[in-house]
Amino acid sequence: MKPKILIIDDDTSLRRVLEYNLQEAGYQVVAAASGEEGLRLFADEAPALVITDMKMPGMDGLQVLKAVKERSPETLVMIITAFGTVDIAVEAMKLGAYDYITKPFNRDELRLTVGKALQFTGLAAENKRLKNQLADQSDFRTIVGASRQMEQVFDIVRKVADSEAAVLITGESGTGKELVARSIHTHSGRWDAPFVAINCAAIPRDLLESELFGHVKGAFTGAVKDKTGRFQLAEGGTLFLDEVGELPLELQPKLLRALQERVVEPVGGTKAHKLDVRLVAATNLDMEKALAEGTFREDLYYRLSVIPIHLPPLRERPDDIPLLLRYFCAKHGCPQVNFDRQALDTLVNYGWPGNVRELENTVERLLIMRNGDTITLEELPDKIRSGNGAAPGTTAVFNLPPEGYSLEQLEHEVVVAALERNNWNQTAAARFLRIPRHTLIYRMEKYGIVSPEK
Repeated sequence: MKPKILIIDDDTSLRRVLEYNLQEAGYQVVAAASGEEGLRLFADEAPALVITDMKMPGMDGLQVLKAVKERSPETLVMIITAFGTVDIAVEAMKLGAYDYITKPFNRDELRLTVGKALQFTGLAAENKRLKNQLADQSDFRTIVGASRQMEQVFDIVRKVADSEAAVLITGESGTGKELVARSIHTHSGRWDAPFVAINCAAIPRDLLESELFGHVKGAFTGAVKDKTGRFQLAEGGTLFLDEVGELPLELQPKLLRALQERVVEPVGGTKAHKLDVRLVAATNLDMEKALAEGTFREDLYYRLSVIPIHLPPLRERPDDIPLLLRYFCAKHGCPQVNFDRQALDTLVNYGWPGNVRELENTVERLLIMRNGDTITLEELPDKIRSGNGAAPGTTAVFNLPPEGYSLEQLEHEVVVAALERNNWNQTAAARFLRIPRHTLIYRMEKYGIVSPEK
C-alpha cells in the first residue's frame, strides 16, 4: 500500500481535487480545512507527506511547517502557493519544506512532485537503516578492548553520541583519545558532516587563534587573504580539540564565548558567524591541578566537561593486550603471526608508559624484524625483556640486570618514554620529567632522539 498523505487547504474545491487525484494515484489521503485541524490529524494519522496551502485563515502554511518539523523532523512538507508568492515559498524551503508547487498546476505535475518527494523519503529511511546497520556491525572496531574499564567507556559513548553535550576525554598520551572522539562523531547524527581535529599543543601560540577562529585579510602581518577557521570548517559536524589543556590562558575567554553564544569572530573581523558544531575535547593533563594553579579557567573547564570520559592507561587493563596484539598484527598485514608464551607474558606484564601507541609501534617493529611466524622472547626489545620503561608511579625502571646497565642508556630510555607518553610534545615531556624544556632539548640532541614524524 502506498504512503499516507495529509492535505491541508481551506479552499474546498482545490482540496477535493487534490484528494481525488492522489487517491486515484493509489495514495492514502486524509484532508483538513485548516492548519489547526491538520495538526490534529497529523498527530493521529502520522502521514509520510504533508501538503499545505501557504495562505489560510488562522494558522498559515509556514506555521504548519514549523509545527510539523518540531514534532517530526523526518516528515516531508510541500507548500502550495500562488505564482506571485514564490518568494515566500522559497523562505519556507529554508525553514525545512521539501518543495513547493505553484497554482495553477496540472494533475501530472502534482503526481510527479509527490512521487519524487516520497521516493526521497524512502531513500532517506534506507540510508538511515544502512547507517545504523553499519554502526552496529562496526561498533568501535578501531577501539580494541574487552576489559571492564573499556566496556564502561563504550557504554558512555553509546549514550552520549546522539546528544549535543560537550565531551572531555582525559587520559595519558597514547590511550586512544582521538579514536574515542571519532567514534562519538561516527555514532552521532552528525556522522555525514566533517570531523575536524586540531592539536592545541602543536600549533604556535600566536597562530592558534587564527587556526581556531580564522582571520580576515590584513588582520596581521602575513594575513594576505581571508582564512576560514577550524570552527567554521567543522560546520554541521564535530570539532575535536586535542590537548585542550595546553590552550593559552588568553585564548580561553574567546573559546568560552564561542561555546556559550554559538558564534565565532575571525581575528581582525567585526562580523560574528553563527556556529552549528559539536565540540569534543581531550587532554592528558591533570585538569584539577591546572584549575588550582590558575592555568585553566574553571568556567571553561565545566563548559567543556559536561560529559567526562576517562581512558584508562594500558597498564590498568592488561587483559586487553592479547586482543591488541592480534589486532595490530592484522592491521599491519600479518594476521598469521603469533607470540610464544614467554613473549606474550612479558608483553602483558610490561608497563607500557607510551600506552597503546607504544604497543602498536613495538608490534610494527617486531613484524618487520621477525624470524618466523612466531615471535619469541629473544626478539622483544631489551627494555621490554628487562622490564625497563615501566609504568609511571612504579619502580620497575630501576629493576636493573645483574650484569649492570649503562646510565646513559637508562637516561636515553627515560627521555624517549617521557616523549612517547606525551605524544612527543616537548613542553609536556619536560614538565613530566621536572626539567626545563631547554634541558630536554639538550638531552634529545645528545642522544640523537627525534620524533617518529621526523
